Amino acid sequence: MSTKKACPIDAAWIKVIDYKDTVLLKNYLTKFNKIVPRYYSWVSLKNQKKLAKAIKIARYMAILPYVLNIKN
Repeated sequence: MSTKKACPIDAAWIKVIDYKDTVLLKNYLTKFNKIVPRYYSWVSLKNQKKLAKAIKIARYMAILPYVLNIKN
């Protein structure tokens, strides 16, 4: 028997995922600035698509970085 976990975005009553909300968007990025997949974040498909679109717009607008500066 599988138990469904609720989407954290729906649970927080977030209706609009804005590209300017970097605090929310950074929660769904890995330490290498990749978008976290659904099976780790438990986000619904509809909200995952909105998140990905907002993250990509924020990257284009230079609010979020595409890559990190990792010095060895």
